[in-house]
Amino acid sequence: MRVLWLLVVLAPLSGAVSVSQRRKVVQSFNVRRNTSSSTTPLQVGNGNFAFGADVTGLQTFQPYAILSTWGWHNFSLPTTVNQTSVEDFTGLEWWTHGRLVTYAQPNPAENDISTWLIQNPQRTNLANVGFTFGTSNVTESNLEQKTQLLDMWSGKLSSSFVYNGSAVAVETWADPESDTAAIIIESELLTTGLGLFLDFPYPDRNKFDAPFVGVWNATSSHSTVLRDASSHSATIQHTMDQNTYFTNVAWEGRAAIAGPADGTHRYFITAETNRLQLTLSFSPEPQTKTGTPQGIASASRDWWLSFWSSGAFIDLSAANSTDATELQRRIITSQYLLAVNSASSNPPQESGLVNNGWYGKFHLEMNLWHTLPFARWGQFPLLWRSLPDLYERFLATSLERAGTQGYAGARWGKMTDPTGRSAPGEINSLLIWQQPHPMYFAETEYRSFPNATTLQRWDGVLAATADFMASFAFLNASTGVYDLGPPMYPVAENTPPNATVNPTFELAYWRFGLDVAARWRARQGRPVPPAWTAVRDGLAPLPVVDGTYAVYEGIPHMWTDRATTSDHPAMAGIFGLLPPPASGPPLDPAVLRATAAKIKAVWPLDESYGWDFALLAMNSLRLGNVAQAADYLLHPVFQFDDAGYPVGGARVPTPYFPNSASLLLAAAMMAGGWDGDEGPHFPAGWAVDVDGFVPAM
Repeated sequence: MRVLWLLVVLAPLSGAVSVSQRRKVVQSFNVRRNTSSSTTPLQVGNGNFAFGADVTGLQTFQPYAILSTWGWHNFSLPTTVNQTSVEDFTGLEWWTHGRLVTYAQPNPAENDISTWLIQNPQRTNLANVGFTFGTSNVTESNLEQKTQLLDMWSGKLSSSFVYNGSAVAVETWADPESDTAAIIIESELLTTGLGLFLDFPYPDRNKFDAPFVGVWNATSSHSTVLRDASSHSATIQHTMDQNTYFTNVAWEGRAAIAGPADGTHRYFITAETNRLQLTLSFSPEPQTKTGTPQGIASASRDWWLSFWSSGAFIDLSAANSTDATELQRRIITSQYLLAVNSASSNPPQESGLVNNGWYGKFHLEMNLWHTLPFARWGQFPLLWRSLPDLYERFLATSLERAGTQGYAGARWGKMTDPTGRSAPGEINSLLIWQQPHPMYFAETEYRSFPNATTLQRWDGVLAATADFMASFAFLNASTGVYDLGPPMYPVAENTPPNATVNPTFELAYWRFGLDVAARWRARQGRPVPPAWTAVRDGLAPLPVVDGTYAVYEGIPHMWTDRATTSDHPAMAGIFGLLPPPASGPPLDPAVLRATAAKIKAVWPLDESYGWDFALLAMNSLRLGNVAQAADYLLHPVFQFDDAGYPVGGARVPTPYFPNSASLLLAAAMMAGGWDGDEGPHFPAGWAVDVDGFVPAM
């Protein structure tokens, strides 16, 4: 029944784009390189595992990472008295509406355990694999005729070069179903000195590890053991402190593995024929069976064919516009990169599976940007890898967090590890805009699957979320309305937390979330808790200053104070990311337009990063300014490199995948429209075919 309904809902809003045309469009943007990038690899992967390669198709000259969802490491706990366990961390107390509330913030009296909790765990670079050239000290400049092609339609990375007059050809693939890379090499040099190295790094304590992850000179801090070696396979056990994982190496034909070299964790693979086919499979437990290289290549072709053939699609190939072509390139490469880096069983980190940011941890407020595009583009199986399971897994820690602070329900964390533990931090503990995200996910899913299964899947999570949201709002006896904060941080994270009250976006999002929670109960014929509706109907009005929506309440000179006109312009999100309110007073169109105009005129967009431009594009679309929306998506600061990686800029390293995900959300709104204004919204004169989009809320 679900499939039949989906076919009806996803009926094309314009002419359906055939599979052959989709293939033509996708492959027209296949990535080509003839030298390694110093900032981004080319990747193959499956969302839970990714292999980053330099121009050789491996990690020969640029030690890009092999990252996974499960590969994490903890350094040893501190030995400081009373700071030797996680339970010794107590955080800090802040006055909150007349009472002391404990927040998970670094405590100067507990510096060592506070720091440990921030830095641990870190995501682990599983290995590096690359070419060895006998006894020669070879650099990339010694290679000739270097060419590389990433075929996004099949997930195949083809690399070739000439060394000492002999050609070397490499294919690199990733298994869609496991943490396995397949490598196929052809060269007569394989029998005369060309081989492979396999090396294992140790983690470090850097907040950002970019473009490379791990250190290679701490060999005494960890151990590797070659075990279970046979004529066609071997396993390397890698132990780092209390963390161990296994690398299974399997090859076809006559080859051998040896090592490690003295004082290193570097192993060597040599072949006796001109063709070497092998797999590298990584796992937290020993494996007894892995796929073959050809089997993995076939599985990759099938998976990517299914990915590109299903779901929604935008075809701008007939638009006859350089802007349209660039937008199409960004859309296609972003779809590929998000499937490789973000289609995970946990939320992705901002840099996906390319390198490490914030110690490799993920941020729950960013999960909406990272994951929602899979729903908006009709790729629900990728969304369901993590949702709603993520919130169900984190429910216990979130209930505990809220209860410790004296609130009902579940308070979702921010900078989080796979156990649901949120790292200590002032911003981490006081940010609130991640709280209504489950409502947005659930309502989006229900629009495509309006059935009892969807209602039941999300019901417990939404109830716990709404309970906290109602409990968190504070009834102001002086004004008679419910306030949000203080203390709190809004989206921009740059306001004084003890003075921040009733931020515009958070107020609108709180109303949206409680509206969805109430509808969820009504759809099931169940009563709505009075606390939900009391808070929703009694929320403070959106703050207005000089005819515009303000960042938060009580800023008399907002537009002339640089402190309040920087970072994320979240006010635009109340009529862009969010639909018009379903309850309470309507938004004022004049104030919305004045706010958008003021942001464009005053906001330092040359310093913006991340999803700002897509947020402004969605706001422009709802305001009827399609050309402005396209301009925001093609803004010179909103950059994507030659392979489609989103450039981080001065604030964050490259890549910064909220850029890619937000671009796809804005493009989906362009293609499908929204409730009350359905259908494509592209600049005048652009010929476009769109297929399979459900309108936005």
